[in-house]
Amino acid sequence: MTKLQAGDRAPDFTLLDQDGQSRSLHDFLGQKVVLTFFVGAFTEACTKEVCEFRDSMARFTNQQAQVIGIRVIDPSQIAGQNYLPYPMLGDSNLEVTKLYGLEPQETELPSFITVNRAIFVLDKEGIIRYFWASKDPNADPNYDEIYSVLEAIK
Repeated sequence: MTKLQAGDRAPDFTLLDQDGQSRSLHDFLGQKVVLTFFVGAFTEACTKEVCEFRDSMARFTNQQAQVIGIRVIDPSQIAGQNYLPYPMLGDSNLEVTKLYGLEPQETELPSFITVNRAIFVLDKEGIIRYFWASKDPNADPNYDEIYSVLEAIK
């Protein structure tokens, strides 16, 4: 699989959001984008991350940045339970996950696939300016680093 890195153009994609509406990455260009891939449903780390982004929306808005979440399972449940003010997209066929170079991983639960947690920060033209990923589902991204990268993008 291709591993994307800072300086690469982020691949465009189209997925359905928590409301069943089709969303494409190119619809969000013209503003900074924080694209975050979530491991699975309702793990402590996953819930903490979606809520961190939710609770920091003012910081993202001030930086003219749009948060977009991607999950390999139905996005509507986590979006509804956590009152997310940003789109949560479903990637059940793992097409976008693989396009972004993230490795699907089987779990101990039958028929449950997860992916590495990952964050891509894109500039207004869709160029990757920051990338973080972890195979440890309990690892937290460095949120201050993400905010600093957004602030540095003009």
